[in-house]
Amino acid sequence: MNNLDYMYKQVEQLKKDGVYRILPINYGPCTNVIDLNHKSVVNLSSNNYLGLATHPVVTEAAIEAVKKYGAGTGSVRTIVGNQDLLEELEVVLAEFKREEAVTCFQSGLNCNIGAIQAIVNKGDLIVSDELNHASIIDGVRLSRADKAVYKHSDISDLERVLKEKRENYNNVLIITDGVFSMDGDLAKLPEIVTLAKKYNCMTYVDDAHGSGVLGESGRGTVDHFGLHGQVDFIIGTLSKAIGVIGGYVASSMIVKEWLLHRARPLLFSTALPPAAIGATIASVKLLMASTEFTDRLWENANYFKAKLNDLGFDTGHSQTPITPVMVGEEAKTMEFSRELLAEGVFVSAIVFPTVAKGKGRLRCMISAAHTLEDLDKAVKVFEKVGRKLEII
Repeated sequence: MNNLDYMYKQVEQLKKDGVYRILPINYGPCTNVIDLNHKSVVNLSSNNYLGLATHPVVTEAAIEAVKKYGAGTGSVRTIVGNQDLLEELEVVLAEFKREEAVTCFQSGLNCNIGAIQAIVNKGDLIVSDELNHASIIDGVRLSRADKAVYKHSDISDLERVLKEKRENYNNVLIITDGVFSMDGDLAKLPEIVTLAKKYNCMTYVDDAHGSGVLGESGRGTVDHFGLHGQVDFIIGTLSKAIGVIGGYVASSMIVKEWLLHRARPLLFSTALPPAAIGATIASVKLLMASTEFTDRLWENANYFKAKLNDLGFDTGHSQTPITPVMVGEEAKTMEFSRELLAEGVFVSAIVFPTVAKGKGRLRCMISAAHTLEDLDKAVKVFEKVGRKLEII
């Protein structure tokens, strides 16, 4: 018996279930219209919310950083990978986020698997929203703390957990996404902060899909709700709206000092490359100078969502540019995505295990880079395919 026979069987089951996929290949930059598998298609599956990944100021900054600093840092940050350019980025980000300090990581995922285990320990408790991102779940698993899960955005259930468990632990950390990536809804952050104060808990917000989207010029969910200085750990990504790669923790200075000593991705993985750092500085400065990018993003998102709703599609309860189109059954969700692609619109199907069984959807990611012509074409194709598959 081949040791990998079990894997062949699992892959065959994916094919039988209609959810097996072959990765598409993008033959150019990730923007509003892409060359996917050598076919020009409207791209509704990118996290490049503001179109900054291809902005000439951003790409030129990446080139200039490579010329000065080289292609890579050659070291973890705690040895010789801590270049002055990275220090500059953290200062710029802290100013942008209106927080005391920022610590940069190699990705948003690294933030969660690195920061959570450094923040809590045995004898502590993590209380987590049931729909939190997979990287939060992984970060919780890597920690030595106990965990409890509360029903999605259910403040009463969160308080029930705190009433039952708070007195049994040294520290309690409440963790929530700022924007939930599969549905596009917002955390009830003001209510969570109020409960955290009442029960003497710390608060941790993963704002990957709020960074660059919500708040003034994309300062995030905390800025959107006016809660500066009231959330202990704010996680942001540099790979979505900012358009590059990386992640960061915005916090007090004492948190930064601790993370630089105990966050494992900083201790055991090479620091961000100069090109990414230079590009990110340029990107954040563009946001600090103007609201034009976020304004255009929201105009496009509201336009597209209204058009789909008028056609009778179920777009869930999104409060952000993330626009889910609910389908339900997994194989039909995959078929919808394939049919759209054949008509020139790429939208990735989201099925189990990313979402619960029977909750399949297409997740449309609207960008400031989309033109009205792009969006109108997409809407027409959605209508044609939606009627063909009897989704509307």
